Amino acid sequence: MSALPDPSIAELGRILVIIPTYNEVDSLPNILARVRNSVPDADILIIDDNSPDGTGKIADQWVLGHSGIHVMHRLGKAGLGAAYLAGFAWGLQQGFDVLVEMDADGSHQPEQLPTLLAALEYSDLVLGSRWVAGGGTENWSKKA
Repeated sequence: MSALPDPSIAELGRILVIIPTYNEVDSLPNILARVRNSVPDADILIIDDNSPDGTGKIADQWVLGHSGIHVMHRLGKAGLGAAYLAGFAWGLQQGFDVLVEMDADGSHQPEQLPTLLAALEYSDLVLGSRWVAGGGTENWSKKA
């Protein structure tokens, strides 16, 4: 794989992007490609909650064709928070230095990852938010 685009990002160590899924068969390939394009050296963990639409099978196909992609299959829909906790635990057990959470539905922009990761050079924790200056979403209200 190619080097990370920002030298300061390369010094962060091993990066894991955790992407929980449930019925994301249409959006998952696009999100995976965008994450790969934005942060090529990051590993990706897809956590699928037994999606009835076949998302888990799509994830398994990506594992076969791309290095650094991992899949955790869970038996049922246990929720987004539980998926992230499982992903964080797995990432720590595997020795990753940076853990990133990202939704599979496109509400998080993979193209923002290099900026967020670069901020770790002078921070222990970086949070992106759509509700702060510079943040935002299209076609969402604050009630969404």
